[in-house]
Amino acid sequence: MVTDPIADYLTRIRNAIMAKHQIVEIPSSNMKKAMTEILYEKGYILNYKFEDESIPGIIKIALKFDPISKLSAINKLERISRPGLRKYVSSDKLPRVLNGLGIAILSTSSGVITDKEAKKLKVGGEVLCYIS
Repeated sequence: MVTDPIADYLTRIRNAIMAKHQIVEIPSSNMKKAMTEILYEKGYILNYKFEDESIPGIIKIALKFDPISKLSAINKLERISRPGLRKYVSSDKLPRVLNGLGIAILSTSSGVITDKEAKKLKVGGEVLCYIS
Protein backbone atom coordinates (compact mmCIF):
# COMPACT_ATOMS: atom_id res chain seq x y z
CA MET A 1 0.00 0.00 0.00
CA VAL A 2 1.29 3.43 -0.96
CA THR A 3 0.98 6.12 1.70
CA ASP A 4 1.28 9.02 -0.76
CA PRO A 5 -0.25 8.10 -4.14
CA ILE A 6 0.46 11.49 -5.74
CA ALA A 7 4.16 11.30 -4.86
CA ASP A 8 4.17 7.76 -6.31
CA TYR A 9 2.52 9.10 -9.51
CA LEU A 10 5.14 11.84 -9.89
CA THR A 11 8.01 9.46 -9.09
CA ARG A 12 6.88 6.92 -11.70
CA ILE A 13 6.77 9.65 -14.35
CA ARG A 14 10.15 11.04 -13.23
CA ASN A 15 11.77 7.58 -13.32
CA ALA A 16 10.30 6.80 -16.76
CA ILE A 17 11.69 10.09 -18.10
CA MET A 18 15.16 9.37 -16.70
CA ALA A 19 15.07 5.85 -18.18
CA LYS A 20 13.87 7.29 -21.55
CA HIS A 21 10.73 5.12 -21.58
CA GLN A 22 8.05 6.09 -24.08
CA ILE A 23 5.10 4.80 -22.02
CA VAL A 24 4.56 4.58 -18.27
CA GLU A 25 1.74 2.68 -16.52
CA ILE A 26 0.37 4.03 -13.25
CA PRO A 27 -2.41 2.71 -10.96
CA SER A 28 -5.49 4.86 -11.45
CA SER A 29 -7.46 7.16 -9.15
CA ASN A 30 -9.71 10.14 -9.82
CA MET A 31 -7.02 12.60 -8.62
CA LYS A 32 -4.39 11.02 -10.88
CA LYS A 33 -6.79 11.08 -13.83
CA ALA A 34 -7.42 14.80 -13.32
CA MET A 35 -3.68 15.48 -13.05
CA THR A 36 -3.01 13.47 -16.22
CA GLU A 37 -5.64 15.46 -18.13
CA ILE A 38 -3.97 18.72 -17.01
CA LEU A 39 -0.54 17.45 -18.13
CA TYR A 40 -2.03 16.60 -21.55
CA GLU A 41 -3.85 19.93 -21.93
CA LYS A 42 -0.69 21.89 -21.08
CA GLY A 43 1.44 19.87 -23.51
CA TYR A 44 3.70 18.06 -21.04
CA ILE A 45 2.72 14.57 -22.25
CA LEU A 46 2.02 13.21 -25.72
CA ASN A 47 -1.12 11.17 -24.97
CA TYR A 48 -2.86 9.13 -22.27
CA LYS A 49 -5.33 6.29 -21.94
CA PHE A 50 -7.47 5.20 -19.00
CA GLU A 51 -7.94 1.42 -18.77
CA ASP A 52 -10.55 0.66 -16.12
CA GLU A 53 -11.08 -3.07 -16.78
CA SER A 54 -8.92 -4.15 -13.84
CA ILE A 55 -9.11 -3.16 -10.17
CA PRO A 56 -7.50 -0.67 -9.71
CA GLY A 57 -7.56 0.76 -13.20
CA ILE A 58 -4.42 1.73 -15.05
CA ILE A 59 -3.38 5.03 -16.62
CA LYS A 60 -1.07 4.65 -19.60
CA ILE A 61 0.86 7.84 -20.31
CA ALA A 62 2.88 8.40 -23.50
CA LEU A 63 5.73 10.72 -22.56
CA LYS A 64 6.77 13.58 -24.82
CA PHE A 65 10.40 13.82 -25.96
CA ASP A 66 12.11 16.18 -28.40
CA PRO A 67 13.06 14.08 -31.47
CA ILE A 68 16.43 15.80 -31.98
CA SER A 69 17.82 16.42 -28.49
CA LYS A 70 15.91 13.52 -26.82
CA LEU A 71 15.00 15.82 -23.91
CA SER A 72 11.66 15.45 -22.16
CA ALA A 73 8.98 18.13 -22.18
CA ILE A 74 8.94 17.78 -18.38
CA ASN A 75 12.08 19.12 -16.73
CA LYS A 76 11.05 18.99 -13.09
CA LEU A 77 8.25 17.42 -11.04
CA GLU A 78 8.12 18.56 -7.44
CA ARG A 79 5.65 17.41 -4.77
CA ILE A 80 4.66 20.32 -2.53
CA SER A 81 1.82 19.32 -0.21
CA ARG A 82 2.41 15.96 1.40
CA PRO A 83 0.54 13.89 3.99
CA GLY A 84 2.76 15.08 6.84
CA LEU A 85 2.64 18.76 5.87
CA ARG A 86 -0.23 20.10 3.81
CA LYS A 87 0.30 23.40 1.94
CA TYR A 88 -2.78 25.54 1.37
CA VAL A 89 -2.88 28.90 -0.40
CA SER A 90 -5.52 31.56 -0.79
CA SER A 91 -6.48 32.98 -4.17
CA ASP A 92 -4.31 36.09 -3.71
CA LYS A 93 -1.17 34.09 -2.79
CA LEU A 94 -1.12 31.53 -5.60
CA PRO A 95 2.42 30.36 -6.47
CA ARG A 96 4.21 31.16 -9.74
CA VAL A 97 6.40 28.39 -11.10
CA LEU A 98 9.46 29.51 -13.10
CA ASN A 99 8.04 33.02 -13.29
CA GLY A 100 4.93 31.77 -15.10
CA LEU A 101 6.61 29.24 -17.45
CA GLY A 102 5.71 26.21 -15.31
CA ILE A 103 2.45 25.22 -13.67
CA ALA A 104 1.28 24.46 -10.18
CA ILE A 105 -1.51 21.88 -9.81
CA LEU A 106 -4.01 22.65 -7.06
CA SER A 107 -6.86 20.72 -5.50
CA THR A 108 -9.66 23.23 -4.98
CA SER A 109 -13.38 23.27 -4.34
CA SER A 110 -13.73 23.66 -8.13
CA GLY A 111 -11.75 20.45 -8.75
CA VAL A 112 -8.13 19.80 -9.70
CA ILE A 113 -6.93 22.84 -11.68
CA THR A 114 -3.78 24.81 -12.52
CA ASP A 115 -2.62 27.94 -10.76
CA LYS A 116 -3.64 30.14 -13.70
CA GLU A 117 -7.19 28.74 -13.74
CA ALA A 118 -7.43 29.18 -9.95
CA LYS A 119 -6.40 32.82 -10.34
CA LYS A 120 -9.15 33.38 -12.94
CA LEU A 121 -11.76 31.69 -10.73
CA LYS A 122 -10.40 33.45 -7.61
CA VAL A 123 -10.18 30.22 -5.58
CA GLY A 124 -7.45 28.85 -3.36
CA GLY A 125 -6.72 25.32 -2.29
CA GLU A 126 -4.08 22.70 -1.62
CA VAL A 127 -0.92 22.97 -3.75
CA LEU A 128 -0.26 19.42 -4.97
CA CYS A 129 2.83 19.85 -7.16
CA TYR A 130 4.94 22.08 -9.39
CA ILE A 131 5.70 21.06 -12.98
CA SER A 132 8.17 22.76 -15.26
